[in-house]
Amino acid sequence: MIRIGLAGWGDHPSLYRHARQAGGKLQTYSGWFDIVEVDASFYAIQPENVTAKWASETPDGFGFIVKAYQGMTGHALGGVPYPDTAAMFAAFRASLEPMREAGKLLAVLFQYPPWFDCTREHVDKLREARALMDGIPCALEFRNSTWFEAGMRDRTLAFMKREGWIHSVCDEPQAGEGSIPIVDEATDPGLTLVRFHGRNAAGWNAGGPGWRDVRYLYRYAEAELMEWMQRLKRLEAQSGTVCVIFNNNSGGDAADNALQLMRMLGQRPPRGSFDRPEEPEQMDLFEL
Repeated sequence: MIRIGLAGWGDHPSLYRHARQAGGKLQTYSGWFDIVEVDASFYAIQPENVTAKWASETPDGFGFIVKAYQGMTGHALGGVPYPDTAAMFAAFRASLEPMREAGKLLAVLFQYPPWFDCTREHVDKLREARALMDGIPCALEFRNSTWFEAGMRDRTLAFMKREGWIHSVCDEPQAGEGSIPIVDEATDPGLTLVRFHGRNAAGWNAGGPGWRDVRYLYRYAEAELMEWMQRLKRLEAQSGTVCVIFNNNSGGDAADNALQLMRMLGQRPPRGSFDRPEEPEQMDLFEL
């Protein structure tokens, strides 16, 4: 099974022509896609009443991929509001419970930063994180090429299989050590994650204000998506379910590319149609 969705549900205006209120977006989104990546959890561990609300607003069979809190992956350089690592992980696990109870938690995504290179220290951190998340499916994504350099690729994949990590396969620019190649091999028999970040090589390592708006500014051409058709089928054969997430949100391209890939795979949105309602005509305020 190949399931397609987006990173977040709030940044896709083309889907919400009749859902102007932020509170209605997730319900509208679930008519278009049956999986979503939760990014708010990266910036702050979400209260259980919030994750319970998300679970209640989505239909049976809907699935969440929840991004690990930044303090759990070494992104939070300014410190975290938890006394120690164990307390932080415990709070994060508690926030997942409503989704788990609803049967809607697919995986937690641990995306590590570009400076998280292939060293013994970092291998130990991965082991610690996996132990603290015992019993919860976890996907692993690197942003440093040393994990897949010659001589390390097979060892990294073997480690992920042995430790119980789901592979997050990436399509992203090849822009130096802070990016990884496409490594289309499953490490879990039940699930593989594929994330489309775009191929904006010039903007991938951009810094300063607005860097995020530049990094993911990219629209995939049909020929580029076609390259992935056989890869996705091969991953599906290796792992049963492949969850594809489009993260090229900067220019509003993710939703269009995701629906385009669905068409190419012969899929239909949960709402049963690709048709988008037209914008209602604005009445002239001065018309009698």
